Amino acid sequence: MKFFVDTADTAEIRDLAATGLLDGVTTNPSLIAKSGKKFLDVVAEICTIVAGPVSAEVTANDFDTMLKEGRKLAGIAKNVAVKVPLTVDGLKTCKALSDAGTMVNVTLCFSPAQAILAAKAGATFVSPFVGRLDDIGTDGMKLIEDIVTIYRQYPAFRTEVLVASVRGPMHIVESAKLGAHVVTAPASVLKQLFAHPLTDKGLAQFNADWKKTGQSVL
Repeated sequence: MKFFVDTADTAEIRDLAATGLLDGVTTNPSLIAKSGKKFLDVVAEICTIVAGPVSAEVTANDFDTMLKEGRKLAGIAKNVAVKVPLTVDGLKTCKALSDAGTMVNVTLCFSPAQAILAAKAGATFVSPFVGRLDDIGTDGMKLIEDIVTIYRQYPAFRTEVLVASVRGPMHIVESAKLGAHVVTAPASVLKQLFAHPLTDKGLAQFNADWKKTGQSVL
């Protein structure tokens, strides 16, 4: 499974990239707004930090403008994945950009039917939002299971399932068990994967025992 971090905070991205576990980045207009920086500048900087896909979202809703914005975003760096909404115009944009060799992330997916459309439009990634479904009393992970199952039936589909709206470590673990290709999560959630009380307890005991020896490695 590939790990993407869902943020526009370049300091967070650099910190996670240093672990060697970061495969890409996803952003959206809300995250860019929080950064307080210019959109294109932030995307360009992120693309220099990570070699993997960096999702940058169009802001228009109509096909012509989305396509223009998508081409401009794709021109920033080779690892930009243009992010478009799962609408008719969004999928038209996806098809045009994909045919031109640009990576496309189709976002705001909430049903298996939508995921099929994204794959047929040539999306590089489709982003089902599990947390938002959970919020309204629907099982978000069932959506991931359904999409993965459907995609496996059709080898011609090259679209990767990018699990989004992740709220905690269990969303990540369950996604991995189901065979999702990618998960994107806030830095705070990714860092929770490191944590376990028994690891902390064991390390504390090792440190205490080592201190009693009075020795030093250096």
